[in-house]
Amino acid sequence: MPGYTPMMEQYLKVKAEHKDAFLFFRLGDFYEMFFEDAIRAARELEITLTKRDAGKEEPIPMCGVPYHSASNYIKNLIDKGYKVAICEQVEDPKAAKGVVKREVVQLITPGTVMETNMLEERDHNYIASLSCFHDDSYVIVYSDLSTGESSIALIIEGWDAVLHELYNQPIKEMVISSEMSEKWQEELYEKLHITLSYQDDLTFNAEYRSLCGDLNDERLVQAFSRLLNYIQVTQKRSLDHLQPAKVIELDDYLSLDMYSKRNLELTETIMKKGKHGSLLWVLDQTVTAMGSRMLKKWLDRPLLRQQEIENRFDVVEGFLHGFMERDALREALKSVYDLERLAGRVAYGNVNARDLTQLKQSFEKIPELKTILNQFDQKKITALCSRLTYPDHLVSLLDSSLKEDPPVSITEGSIIKDGYHEKLDTYREASRNGKQWIAELEQKEKQETNIKSLKVGYNRVFGYYIEVTKANLHLLPEDRYERKQTLTNAERYITPELKEKEQLILEAEEKSVDLEYHLFLEIRDQIKACIPEIQYLAEVVGEIDVLQGFATVSEANRYNRPSFSQERLWIRNGRHPVVEQVMKDDAFVPNDISLDQETSILLITGPNMSGKSTYMRQLALTVIMGQIGCFVPCEEAELLLFDQIFTRIGAADDLVSGQSTFMVEMLEANHAISNATDKSLILLDEIGRGTSTYDGMALAQAIVEHIHDHIQAKTVFSTHYHELTVLEDTLDHLKNIHVRAEEYEGKVVFLHQIKEGAADQSYGIHVAKLADLPAELIERANSILEQLEKNDQPQLNGTGQLSFFGQEEQVNEKKKPVNQSASNLINYLKHMNLFEMTPMDAMNELYRLQKQAKE
Repeated sequence: MPGYTPMMEQYLKVKAEHKDAFLFFRLGDFYEMFFEDAIRAARELEITLTKRDAGKEEPIPMCGVPYHSASNYIKNLIDKGYKVAICEQVEDPKAAKGVVKREVVQLITPGTVMETNMLEERDHNYIASLSCFHDDSYVIVYSDLSTGESSIALIIEGWDAVLHELYNQPIKEMVISSEMSEKWQEELYEKLHITLSYQDDLTFNAEYRSLCGDLNDERLVQAFSRLLNYIQVTQKRSLDHLQPAKVIELDDYLSLDMYSKRNLELTETIMKKGKHGSLLWVLDQTVTAMGSRMLKKWLDRPLLRQQEIENRFDVVEGFLHGFMERDALREALKSVYDLERLAGRVAYGNVNARDLTQLKQSFEKIPELKTILNQFDQKKITALCSRLTYPDHLVSLLDSSLKEDPPVSITEGSIIKDGYHEKLDTYREASRNGKQWIAELEQKEKQETNIKSLKVGYNRVFGYYIEVTKANLHLLPEDRYERKQTLTNAERYITPELKEKEQLILEAEEKSVDLEYHLFLEIRDQIKACIPEIQYLAEVVGEIDVLQGFATVSEANRYNRPSFSQERLWIRNGRHPVVEQVMKDDAFVPNDISLDQETSILLITGPNMSGKSTYMRQLALTVIMGQIGCFVPCEEAELLLFDQIFTRIGAADDLVSGQSTFMVEMLEANHAISNATDKSLILLDEIGRGTSTYDGMALAQAIVEHIHDHIQAKTVFSTHYHELTVLEDTLDHLKNIHVRAEEYEGKVVFLHQIKEGAADQSYGIHVAKLADLPAELIERANSILEQLEKNDQPQLNGTGQLSFFGQEEQVNEKKKPVNQSASNLINYLKHMNLFEMTPMDAMNELYRLQKQAKE
């Protein structure tokens, strides 16, 4: 590397090993960046870009951030999906020969963040790995490094199933093989918006044996090894807090594809991508961070086993009936800190004394929690209570060792209580006696010199000193005082006896601080040995918190316990759990819904804005709430256990993939039709609207018939194609329902009530009027509508297909030459098929007809 200093050569060598990360290179009190890193960092962090060797022909771009505030800058970069390599001095500068040795001590990535200020308290921070095998199977491994949780899923249904599974988890970083196809890598990045990292070493490390648990499939072991090896390489420290991997049996949970999770807004809204307005926003009445994260996991994976669901219902019911006890429980839970992440910090080595104090305070709440839980009558609650174990040995350790309000730093002392360690007490006594001697010395010197302003002070550079103002220097004895430092208005001195005492005091303080640090590490290691116990306790507390939250939200919003049936789904006065919270009054109109063996498809018609989509979504949300163990928003409910939910609700382009609204609609409809079973729930809204009327109507009918004849899934199909309502006559298990709306004084009134039968009209022009379209435009639209309605209505022909003309020969009527007579002209207009004409064709035809009418 010609032309570079040894230090820059060192930088370039380290940077070459971390090309995909910002290299924070420690120089004194700053982390410095150079070359392209500096240019990009200055832009991303909005800091000043300077130059090194500015006087040379090719100066080096350079920028830096202070060491003490680096975490905020690192967080900024991590939030944007970047990686940061921390390069520190790893040898004593005094002992170094030449350039001080530096190494990367940690690689911080979006999925391996451990620092509290970089984590969302109530969200998981998953890193995942994806491994592809020759038998076309895929293994996904999830790990939250901040909590130690790990899980594994085997997928054999193909690449699309992989994408749907990954989309449903809050992944920040994905570890893959460097040989994965570019197409798949692009799909992962574009659909999931995550940081991609690479690890090709699948060698199993015997150190991880305990983490593999009961993994007896070599594919799972290799996939887990990929992720563990990546974490080990990047973090360069203990992984003692990682828990044994849990295998996710996907068939045990209700499956939600990426479209359905987005359309139903389970954890975030489509428009603002925030929690407010989502189902999570309504249901999250948890008190602890552990409970909030567990609730999200339950929402991502609703249960399929009825007994597990009923167990949750029993606990929720018990909490619901004990209002006073539940209120006391919630109050006690407020004092429980995040045990999962505190345990992670203990293992990771970045825990401080205040963290351990929070751990102790949380442990001390366990007896109170047990006392409260034992006051409930429900046996399932007392069973939960029995799983709460009080770690008295840890409480005793922390109580006897740590001060009540210790400092954040663990290297500056004042952490350990007096009486915990005999040698530490000796050092402290020596230090205290020395400081008392200093105070007495000050009084003695004041009396002997008669200088009232004389004082004995201390700083880290000069140690102890006697300070005298220049105005009083003539009063000092000449034989005992040795000048140490000159100030503007004073002189500082030292005496032989002060020098001797200084050495004793500083030696005691230095040894005291050093001993405290090592004692703290010993305490931390004792707690580290109990991490599995702490993690289990955190899991039980989280479960209690979620279930009491279900009881709290159920009481506040009048939710009721559903039952499960093998034959029918029936909901009386069901409501949308989110919409009713957003509405400022009690104006939400509840509705019934019934699907059974006789009626498996509901065809719903009605005007825009009348509530069709709300009705469909509330059904899906009610099902999900029931299958996670929460009571549901209705007066009474009998639910089916669904294996999958598919939704096509709302319109949106996928511009990144170059797909129109109609293409997205067709892809989502295809995904539902291709994967649904007779135990699935399908919700399709306005299928076919993105193409011509005939194409759309034909597709809509074909989809309804296919679901009816081949899938038999429970389905709600919303449409504006009123012509489809005649399908009730030919499809045995289809039933028409509609949303009531009335016309009053030329305006439409939405009643939001679901009634049997088909809607009488769409009220589309009325809705346009509500949107304040120009009056002349509305008038013209009404005129056109009257003309169109004079045409024959479509009807079913003998084969059950929709026919849009009363007689077949009328199809070719438009091809007849126009006769000059007025009667022929009118007849031609009457049978023109406007729906098969483009706007330009219609304009040309209108021009020609007008020209002929004038002749």
